[in-house]
Amino acid sequence: MKKSTRATISDVAKAANTGKTSVSRYLNGEQHLLSDPLLARIEQAIADLDYRPSLMARGLKRGRTRLIGLIIADITNPYSVDVLSGIEAACRERGFTPLVCNTNNEVDQELHYLDLLRSYQVEGIVVNAVGMREEGLNRMQQSALPMVLIDRKIPDFACDVVGLDNAQAASTATEHLVEQGFEAILFLSEPLGSVNTRRERLRAFRHTLSRYPGIVAENAEVPLHENAQLDALLHQFNSRCRGMRKALISANGALTLQVARSLKRLGLNWGSDIGLLGFDELEWAELAGVGITTLKQPTWQIGYAALEQVVKRIEGVSDPVHEQVFSGELIVRGSTRR
Repeated sequence: MKKSTRATISDVAKAANTGKTSVSRYLNGEQHLLSDPLLARIEQAIADLDYRPSLMARGLKRGRTRLIGLIIADITNPYSVDVLSGIEAACRERGFTPLVCNTNNEVDQELHYLDLLRSYQVEGIVVNAVGMREEGLNRMQQSALPMVLIDRKIPDFACDVVGLDNAQAASTATEHLVEQGFEAILFLSEPLGSVNTRRERLRAFRHTLSRYPGIVAENAEVPLHENAQLDALLHQFNSRCRGMRKALISANGALTLQVARSLKRLGLNWGSDIGLLGFDELEWAELAGVGITTLKQPTWQIGYAALEQVVKRIEGVSDPVHEQVFSGELIVRGSTRR
């Protein structure tokens, strides 16, 4: 079979027995400059040829692509899925198209996608960053693209940020466990690195428990899929605090799932043997055993607000950079109740 070729503006002009200038006027909304018979011929030619103009080419001619680049740290994370839903809704309302790049929490991928998005001439970028190195920062600064960060800040890089009020959220979660009579609490996170969200939540956890010197306060870092290491950490914590009312705080939803699996492997039940509270609301949290208490983030609203902010920058708003934070909501279930 002969491969079909896409019709061009020249094909339309030939079929309508006119020049490309007239067809361009038609496509650009200048039909009032054309006679009625010519309008009819161009419309018929477009229909017969199934001609579809290249929106990218037309946008570039006008200096606009209506593309927004999204660099997401982990697209498999439920947090990222909800954030993307909010971004997509705002893009749809404002007439932009999102280009999504998943870095899988790899810094080198961030640099690759940053260059790729610039080559596509996106008008702005929303970034959920791992933590860019100096090379990446230089590229971002040189690009001068409107940019908004979600959730994670980049050290030494002045940029609008939208995310959770981590101090308030972690304090609320910790105070809840204190009120429920827990005597030993372990804060678990993935390796802190330069991820400000993990550091801010840990800092608030420590600060809150500093007011309760009688409570054992511990923290540990564990890579997400190191099952043996996680099992050992939880087993040791449970053994050290034998006879005490103890609880775990998980710093994000992906880790909460791994903690729940680890407790199952160890034969420990959340709610009776040990308390469990996780950041991020998960669809299965209310169905798991007696239910798992979560600190719910307004993820959809965060994504929507981030896109709104980058569009403001695209449109020329030059206010000083600022951080927009949202409050979290504690959803109490059986895993932390007395």
